[in-house]
Amino acid sequence: GFLEDGVLVQDISRMRRHYLCSWAFPWDVAAVLPTELLCLLPGVPGILGVPAARANRCLRVPRLFEAFDHCETHTGRPNAFRVAKLMMYLVLGIHWHSCLYFALSAWLGLGADPWVCPAFARPLRRYLHSFYFSTLVLAMVGDTPAPQREEEFLFTITGFLLAVLVFATITGSISAVIANLSAADAVFYPDAGPVQRYLQARGTGRRLAGRVARWHQHLRMQRKLLAEREVLQHLPRGLLAEVAASVHLPALRRVGLFHGWGHEVLRQLVLRLRPQVFGPGEFVCRRGDVGREMYFVREGRLAVVAEDGITQLAVLGEGLYFGEISLINIKGNMAGNRRTANILSIGYSDLFCLGKEDLAEVLAEFPHARAAMEAKGRELLLSMGQLDMGAEGIVAAEAEAEQQLRGLEVALEVLQTRAAQLLAQLEASALRMALRIQRLERRL
Repeated sequence: GFLEDGVLVQDISRMRRHYLCSWAFPWDVAAVLPTELLCLLPGVPGILGVPAARANRCLRVPRLFEAFDHCETHTGRPNAFRVAKLMMYLVLGIHWHSCLYFALSAWLGLGADPWVCPAFARPLRRYLHSFYFSTLVLAMVGDTPAPQREEEFLFTITGFLLAVLVFATITGSISAVIANLSAADAVFYPDAGPVQRYLQARGTGRRLAGRVARWHQHLRMQRKLLAEREVLQHLPRGLLAEVAASVHLPALRRVGLFHGWGHEVLRQLVLRLRPQVFGPGEFVCRRGDVGREMYFVREGRLAVVAEDGITQLAVLGEGLYFGEISLINIKGNMAGNRRTANILSIGYSDLFCLGKEDLAEVLAEFPHARAAMEAKGRELLLSMGQLDMGAEGIVAAEAEAEQQLRGLEVALEVLQTRAAQLLAQLEASALRMALRIQRLERRL
């Protein structure tokens, strides 16, 4: 196919027209012409050999590079493909050099001196000797016979200079591949080196440094990606929403709080979620802390522990959530915006974090979601004994008074509208009366 306005076109007729009008068509035709048939003519083989007659095949090199670029773009392992391509270039370069070496040896005479290719009877043996000789030269091993003639000296010097260039190119390419691997890891996973050096400089104990090292190791082994926003920041918002929904929406639907919520609400939440990973024995939140985030359990288990930090009161698993009470303003909440429980990670726990400001933005756009969350929060506070029923009654009275006030406002608006209509009718009647009096006065 070919790209038209960035869209891949695979229609056969359009592909045919596009190819016939492109620059690649005459080059491809010239590349496949059977020019080696010229060697069948009398006298031509002595002037033009078969390899030279097939030199038009090299016109396919731009198409080869184009195919390599497409393959490198589509493959899932581009660095491995680059290494394989580099090795192919290396073998091909040695092959060409060995062909030139054998051609020079045949011109000087096979077996004429120790430097040229011996006059083996089998062509395979000649090729292997030439390939071995070229490998020694281009690898700069140097274990080759000493040149005897000027042509041999020039060929050897040229080979060594070419080897220096090739060696520098290969070294640079391998270094680029290794740097790309390190850069790719740095994009997804945080670097443990600066943290470890900081802990060493501050003289912290080995136990804390070991916990940090194990946390980084867990991220890499389990492929936990914490820098999702930085990776996807250049995508347009619509495409970013689709990517985030395809990755996190199945896990978000398992949360009981979101059962019955609309798809648009979940899409808005997905864009604001931040993944976080907590290690074994690490407190996610403590009782009495100011709550600024709520959490959704994606993987792992967390324990609700008592004040001693050991006794487990409950276990939170996949699909559960906590911390929402301190984010929403529920009338009668005696805890305010403080945490009401100690949450401890049993093992490595993969959580979604949602900030207070982000949650407020979503709930402001979807009032029914706010009502559902407040209802669940009241149920939880009532079961914990943290809900002031008197405040609940005050809230109900306030709601009823507010409803009555709204009714009065509506009735007042209706009365104002009716009064305006009556006033307009009165003005119209007065105008008609004045016009009638004027007509009567003219008659008199």
